[in-house]
Amino acid sequence: MAASSAVGEGRLRRWRMVLGGGEADGTGCALSGRDAAMDAALGALYGGGGGGERSRKGSGERSAGLGGSAPNVARWLGDIRTYFPSSVVQVMQRDAIERLGLSALLLEPEMLEAVEPDVHLVGTLLSLNKAMPETTKETARAVVRKVVEQLEKKLAAKTRATLTGALDRSARISRPRHHDIDWDRTIRANLKNYLPEYRTVVPERLIGYGRAAQSVKKEVILCIDQSGSMAASVVYASVFGAVLASMRSIATRLVVFDTAVVDLTDQLDDPVDVLFGTQLGGGTDINRALAYCQSKITRPADTVVVLISDLYEGGIRNEMLKRVAAMKASGVEFVTLLALSDEGAPAYDREHAAALAALGAPAFACTPDLFPEVMAAALEKRPLPVP
Repeated sequence: MAASSAVGEGRLRRWRMVLGGGEADGTGCALSGRDAAMDAALGALYGGGGGGERSRKGSGERSAGLGGSAPNVARWLGDIRTYFPSSVVQVMQRDAIERLGLSALLLEPEMLEAVEPDVHLVGTLLSLNKAMPETTKETARAVVRKVVEQLEKKLAAKTRATLTGALDRSARISRPRHHDIDWDRTIRANLKNYLPEYRTVVPERLIGYGRAAQSVKKEVILCIDQSGSMAASVVYASVFGAVLASMRSIATRLVVFDTAVVDLTDQLDDPVDVLFGTQLGGGTDINRALAYCQSKITRPADTVVVLISDLYEGGIRNEMLKRVAAMKASGVEFVTLLALSDEGAPAYDREHAAALAALGAPAFACTPDLFPEVMAAALEKRPLPVP
């Protein structure tokens, strides 16, 4: 009976945490200790009181508020990091910035030192870059660098391995060294030489791939829309750009655009510099950006252009589509990503996406984990792994 009672109390406690307290929750459960502190932290963001019982507006709608002072917010940030795991803290920080308008407080160094760094926070900081006082910029760069280093650690090894394999396979040879033999293709090519009595295949013809030379084999142009909705994509693309630039066999160019076009290729050795060279927000002129990229193509058959954009075009639509068609006709592999993030496709221009698909450049959202596979397929000129 005692065990059953404990289970029942645990359920009531969880329902009380979900429902937020007050007369309407129907649980009759009072919180204390750590539970009360967790509920207060949730209430400050989602319920409005900041105390154990979340208050409601007269209309019945929950209100929320942390107050306008930095000390209150800093204390709350410390609380949520104490009571919740990092993944939950990141969601709550994002909600606080969006729901309660706390962006201005991120311009204060002591606030930045209290937050949990993540991709979305970096996007917010970049959007505030021009308004950021000098006293805050170094702290902001430290926050951005921490996130960038985490992403590089997570993504770099797989990206290099996947793309190195793709470049190797693009250089098939007929007399490979033993450790360069592609056994799968070799066996399939020699099945006619199967000897039943020995239950083996005689590999009369070996198929392999040569190791990628130190000289440049492929050229990649990342063309990134820096409108506000693309913030997470800009962060991931900058990290991938730095990884690609570190590979000797790939010449990488990184271009960001709104209504103007900025070439950040010379900053690719440090993705933090790249990110602080962007300016999130503003209009969009995809045609102008593609015109610039097109002017930098010298070896069309060995070039991959990756456009990362929600395709809301403020420039000349027909000219944009003609440029894509011309690049593909010249031999360029053209990839259109509606987003490069874990959140999936944002709102995007479906008419433009359909027009690009008709040109053989399907537009789709891509997660960071899938991006190396997409690039490998583009480098090898095989069908893209569209989700």
